[in-house]
Amino acid sequence: MNKRRIIAIIVAFVITIAASAMWTASTIEREGDPDANVLEDSGSEAGTSEEGIQPKKGGGNKVVKVLAAPFKAFGRLFGGGGDKNKIKRMTEEDAKNFTSAGVERINIGDRDRNSTVAGSAKEHLEAGKDHLLAGRFNEAISELSTAASLDPKLTEAHNLLGVAYNQKGFADRAKDSFERAVKSDPEDAETLNNLGFALYQNGNYRAAVDRLKRAAKLAPTDERILNNLGLALCRLGKFEDAYKSFARATGPLVGNLNMAKMLERFGREDDAIKYYENARQIDPDNAIALRRLADLYQRVGRTAESEAVRAVIASSQHASAGSSASK
Repeated sequence: MNKRRIIAIIVAFVITIAASAMWTASTIEREGDPDANVLEDSGSEAGTSEEGIQPKKGGGNKVVKVLAAPFKAFGRLFGGGGDKNKIKRMTEEDAKNFTSAGVERINIGDRDRNSTVAGSAKEHLEAGKDHLLAGRFNEAISELSTAASLDPKLTEAHNLLGVAYNQKGFADRAKDSFERAVKSDPEDAETLNNLGFALYQNGNYRAAVDRLKRAAKLAPTDERILNNLGLALCRLGKFEDAYKSFARATGPLVGNLNMAKMLERFGREDDAIKYYENARQIDPDNAIALRRLADLYQRVGRTAESEAVRAVIASSQHASAGSSASK
């Protein structure tokens, strides 16, 4: 074995170790739901929907999404990042300031005054949206609670209030708000998704699957809904159904990768290998599949197969280096 080949194998081994380190960092040191984070690391959408508070095109989005931005693994490993994108957990002091939004209608006999109340509810809703966009979640909760109290049928107020509570770490209150939103508009896919994901986070997986299936029927191509359904099905042990949902969301390649990642989280290495190999069949040079296979084969004692995959990685690295040098 010549010196260049030995160096290439060593480089491939170091890269594989680094990939494993990033894998650990991305799934342990993050805020938010760990399962959803795993999917989002591959660029997939999961978690709650925040439509309705996005700024106009070209204006940028300042909202710290509940579970939407992919994790910057290199930034976490080598510095940078900070606390900007962390969920702002509600403190005891915050808890004293908020109660669950009331849903009793304010009775005003005068018709004109009723119109004023409705307008006021919408004004509080808009103010709540502005606070969400700016990341001021305490203020958003206050405004959205007021809007929901003034107009209990204002679905958007309940839905966004659930998003704000979720940001503060109040899972039960978020679920209650999403339930009110669904009660107000049972055919809205976004609110059904948010309620389904809240139930999922609370460990009520069967109810989560029920709501998410209803959402998927209303929005059969919505990536976030389909991925959330896949996560809930995983927790029920329905892995084949989960894969089908992941594949519907993002296609067979990413669907196999996401299924394999979830199986790794459950400690099912042999099953994870199956799905990584499926991904490799679709894309033989897929870096994620190759690196995870090299690590998993080593972990389960299939050393020869691990070394074979590492050789493929090394060959690919060598070919890439040669191509770059010739340019």
